[in-house]
Formats: sequence, C-alpha cells, structure tokens
Amino acid sequence: MGTGTGTGTGTSEGVREYRMSELAEKAGITERTLRFYRERGLLPPPRREGRIAWYDDHHLARLRTISALLDRGHTLSGIADLTSAFESGRDAGEALGLVEPTEETPVRLTPEALADHFAGEATPENLAAALDLGYLTVSGEEIVHVSRRLLDVSSSLVREGVPLAAVLAAAREVRAHADALATLFTDLLHTHAPSSDAERMRPLAKAVVDAELSLALDRHLPGEA
Repeated sequence: MGTGTGTGTGTSEGVREYRMSELAEKAGITERTLRFYRERGLLPPPRREGRIAWYDDHHLARLRTISALLDRGHTLSGIADLTSAFESGRDAGEALGLVEPTEETPVRLTPEALADHFAGEATPENLAAALDLGYLTVSGEEIVHVSRRLLDVSSSLVREGVPLAAVLAAAREVRAHADALATLFTDLLHTHAPSSDAERMRPLAKAVVDAELSLALDRHLPGEA
C-alpha cells in the first residue's frame, strides 16, 4: 500500500507508518537531525522489517514536540529528560521541576482524547506551553491533566472561541497572581495565627479569593441589558 514519499503507508491495523525520509519531511527536519535525535534517545526505536525502519505518527508527534520545546528555549538535555519521563512513566512535571496541586483531581487521557477536548488547538506549541505550566504530565502511554476543573474550564473557553494559546498565556498570569495571593494569606497566618491548622485555614483563604473575584467580575463584566 505504498503512497509515495511524504505520505507514508498504512498497516493492517490502520496505523500510519513512514520511512525515515518521509518522517523527516513531514516533521520539517533533515534525516541527519532525525538520526541525531534517535541516537540521543529522544525517539523510541522504529519498527524494523528486514533492513527497513518504519516510524509512525507517535514518532511524528514526538518530533513536533521536540521542535516546539526547542523553540521555547529548552535544551536537548532537558528534552531528553522529558523524553525519559515519557518512556519510564516518571512524572513529566517533576522532570520540568514542577509541583502538582494537592487538591485537584487529575484526569488520565489518551493523546486522541486530549485532542478531542481542544479540537484543532492541541498543537505541539500548546502542548509545550501546557507542559511548562505543569498542566500536563505523562504516565506511561497516557497523558495526565493535573486538574479536572482546569481542563473543563480551558476546553469551555476554547469552545467559546478563545484560542488555547491565549488561554495558556492567561493561565501563566493567573498563576503569578495566585502565588501572590497564597503568599499574602500564609504570611498573614504566620504573623497573626501561627498555631492555626493550615488545612483548616485553606477553605477560608479560598472563600475570600472567590468572593473578591466574584465582586471584581461584577465590576468589569458588562451587566445584563
């Protein structure tokens, strides 16, 4: 079922496969670069059929992710560490020096399911940004979104027409403000109520922020006609 250079072939299981030259062309890199990535362990081994190496869409997705991470300033050594997380199941957030939230419910997704949440927006660039933020981690062959609530909200915003790149950029700013609010509240407790149970205080802090945000939205969003 040959389809020509750059188009790949289909296996009996329906998996798209490519020769090295075809994969390099689709990924926008040279064959020499592809070999280098493979030698560095950035790509899983191809399927071999005699002397022919066959690559599939998982290899293509990995190459696009590597390119996106390089564009965002990651080094090959850092990407290799992240790749090891994909292969070993080690938390990718840990590989990037990120810490998962303690109260949020994580969601396990296949790459296809993640794409379904963000139809047309699950690009390598957005994946790299989500990894940077620590929203996505990897467990074996699955992708884990660290917060069901954030996944639902972000996918809802995308459905409303907000580009996922803009959602992730806003999330980075929200993260900075949230860290500042958490610091403010913990400093308040350490100064005035050092013996208070931190877990008992969490709902109070969250209630204050939720109420203030609600009031701020009342001030900034246009009212009903």
